Amino acid sequence: MPRNAHYVLSTHWDREWYQTFQDFRFRLVRLVDEILAGWADGRLKGPFQTDGQAIILEDYLEIRPERRELVTALLKDGHFVSGPWYVLPDEFLVSGESLVRNIEFGRKLVRSLGAEPSNAGFLCDMFGHNSQMPQIFAGFGIQMGFIWRGNNLADRRLAIWRGADGTELPCYRFGENGYCTYATSVRQLNGSLPELSPAEIRARQAAYFQLENSKTETGPLLIFDGCDHLAWNPADYAVLAERFGADGEFSLRHTSLDAYMQEMLPHKAEISTVLEGELREPALYPGHVEAQWLIPGVGSSRVNLKLANAACQSLLCQWAEPINAFAHHALEMEYPQGFLDVAWRWLLQNHPHDSICGCSIDRVHEDMLYRFHQTEQIGERITLEASRAITASVSGEVGENEVRVGVFNPLPRALDEVVDLDLEVPTGWPVFNEMSNSEFKISLRIYDAQGKELPYQRVAQQLGQQRYRYYGKVFAENYQVNVVRVSLPLRIPALGYTTLSLRAGEPGLPTRHPMLPGLVTGERSMENEFLKVSVEPDGTLSLLDKRSGQAYRRLLTFEDRADIGDGWNHGPAENDQHFFSPGSRTSIARVSSGRYKASFRIRTVMELPAEFDFANLKRSDEIAGLVIDSLVTLRAGCPRLEVETTVHNNVKDHRLRVLFPSGAQAQTYIADSPFDVVERPIALRADNHLYREPEIEPKPMETFTAVFDSSRGLAVISSGLLESAVVDHPERTLALTLFRATRKTVGTNGEPGGQMLGELRFRYWLAPLQGAPDRSELLSLGQQLAAGLRLAFLEKRSRAFYRQGKDLPAESSFLALHGPAVLTSLRRTPAGLEARLLNPQDAQVTAVLRLPENHPAAAQPVNFEHRPSGPALPVKNGQVEVPLKAKQVLTLVIG
Repeated sequence: MPRNAHYVLSTHWDREWYQTFQDFRFRLVRLVDEILAGWADGRLKGPFQTDGQAIILEDYLEIRPERRELVTALLKDGHFVSGPWYVLPDEFLVSGESLVRNIEFGRKLVRSLGAEPSNAGFLCDMFGHNSQMPQIFAGFGIQMGFIWRGNNLADRRLAIWRGADGTELPCYRFGENGYCTYATSVRQLNGSLPELSPAEIRARQAAYFQLENSKTETGPLLIFDGCDHLAWNPADYAVLAERFGADGEFSLRHTSLDAYMQEMLPHKAEISTVLEGELREPALYPGHVEAQWLIPGVGSSRVNLKLANAACQSLLCQWAEPINAFAHHALEMEYPQGFLDVAWRWLLQNHPHDSICGCSIDRVHEDMLYRFHQTEQIGERITLEASRAITASVSGEVGENEVRVGVFNPLPRALDEVVDLDLEVPTGWPVFNEMSNSEFKISLRIYDAQGKELPYQRVAQQLGQQRYRYYGKVFAENYQVNVVRVSLPLRIPALGYTTLSLRAGEPGLPTRHPMLPGLVTGERSMENEFLKVSVEPDGTLSLLDKRSGQAYRRLLTFEDRADIGDGWNHGPAENDQHFFSPGSRTSIARVSSGRYKASFRIRTVMELPAEFDFANLKRSDEIAGLVIDSLVTLRAGCPRLEVETTVHNNVKDHRLRVLFPSGAQAQTYIADSPFDVVERPIALRADNHLYREPEIEPKPMETFTAVFDSSRGLAVISSGLLESAVVDHPERTLALTLFRATRKTVGTNGEPGGQMLGELRFRYWLAPLQGAPDRSELLSLGQQLAAGLRLAFLEKRSRAFYRQGKDLPAESSFLALHGPAVLTSLRRTPAGLEARLLNPQDAQVTAVLRLPENHPAAAQPVNFEHRPSGPALPVKNGQVEVPLKAKQVLTLVIG
């Protein structure tokens, strides 16, 4: 009986890469036009798969709007098969929420054109695969994956991929040249060589069929024709069409990935190979045997893109969506879904792997900054409008010499610690001076939601700052404020707000509060209840964890080495010099000193080779001073150190990391990944020398990396710094990559954008550990660092403009989460108010959600399509207990 074979016609469409988006779109329009012509004249006899991403149709129809009805009809009848993605993203450099929204967006786009999206889990060219993709796909009803990189299964085509939560996804593993295997094996892709004759094409096709037959252990064959930016080849296709039907050994049809998948799924139990967790194995075999590369260095190239992306993801998921859900629930304000859709569309268009990975030409990455700006502007505006409305609707009048401040907490737990607030007050408020007439200070008193005066520590001030305000139906007004930065202990309810009242002090009289004893204990030291910190003369830190008695030395050491790679890979040089900051010129300044906060600024000037000398293959003899400023802060009652490092980068062709020797006796470490916390070995693989692409020390992270033993350890928490390592030497040094600066870009003689010249600013926190940490707590710290707090300022006139029809209390919580789980999303959907929870633990846990007022009688679990996925959970006394399996992502409709 002939073996069934499915021929699938596609293309792999990098939307931007070695050319700009508009250059590639010109080619895309021509490609789709040729597909339409092939269907029209009958040469093309089956469907076209749009590379797993629906944006191809969106991009085409923007140029050819007159063909919308035709494309829609062809999509409905199965000629076009599109989705499930909106764009094909990188799987490690964007959040789990972004991956869900990407598929949601792609499926919504296809449905808006009147068809159902593809259910083929297409992952053809991602640079490795994260551990939760099987669960994400399952949440959309996607039952099969199509993968390539991150494994070395060159001798077989099928595998079961078991995800972090145990979800098993049958997968087709593309062949020796990945998704290009058919094209490179059969088609003539070298334009300088003569075209193949029909007989040569037949012979190549026959050989290819036999190869696939030998490597596909069960079920039908997949003949996938979809290489980088390739249009269909009518000559090759005409020869292939001769085989349609049964030819004795094979029965070939031109179908789709979905049709292949439906025939393959009944054979799932016959697949013998199992892959576990994240797939990040580097390339093993010689290039003539297997062409896959993992390409592991993209986490630290063009770091400005990674920082901007992390900021936009946090803005939408931690601020714009939940605060507007709060405003809708409490004040019946319109939920700004249209604005959110546009913001997400701009953001997702930056997530294709050649875009967010930072491995394209400069013009591409310049275009990306514009898209990030659009997301930022929309997200900031709708967040500001909601926060002002909530603050204005708090009951009670605002006095003439008073400013009401709404302070908002995006975390699903109460925040009770020392915080920094930049308070804006009118320029006409009284001032006082101390010991000199050269500087005036604002006379300011702060009262909490209960009317109690709050002591505070003055940190900084900026006078005469320009602002605009708009009250509708009149011109916007330009005005000035004085900004006073203060530190003070404050409690803000979970996913909620508290209000402060700022009032002018008496003219000429100081407004001070006791600041002794302070946290500064010496000219280079500070101490709180938990930590004792010393700044050493070489600029490194010594830290004593008073809880455990464990001491740490040489923290905040900077390491610099040559990088002659590109956006894809860190390129170590044979003739390299590794530089370390101890021994560099260092100055230390005390910046803040008080009972609530202490800060030291450490300026280190590393004398480094100015660039790499490619002619002589060594770092240049010219020396440049790389200035590194680090502001190190300790807060009262807080068991962490906060660092903000500013690098004035004037050096080319190098990589800069910051090092934290942990002293932990550990063989593994943990780091977060989209919807997961993964454990990785510290040592590189023992047979690493045999690999064509050796495993490298740095690995991806999302917000934290931690290494620990039973009594000590360190965790570093950051936002937008996506590469870390634990060095395999006795000190178990945790290394956080700040950036890579490279000159090579694909298809050019080199461009300046990848050098990251100019000022770069990084924020990260350091938390000493006393043993294994709470994974959900580390994830929560990552959310806190990324999101910060938001303030809304209202005077008497502005309160009247923004106030809604209802009165709100002086402080309130919208929703709270208790237990070892993490809230990753809170938004309104067509199904209602929707919350998504993650259990990052290796065992089942129970979380408790406290719900908003007027909650339903039950919370309904739903899948990623907002459809019920299990029995409803009862709500008792405004709370719902949520059982979560190990590593489970669970979505609930709660209102």
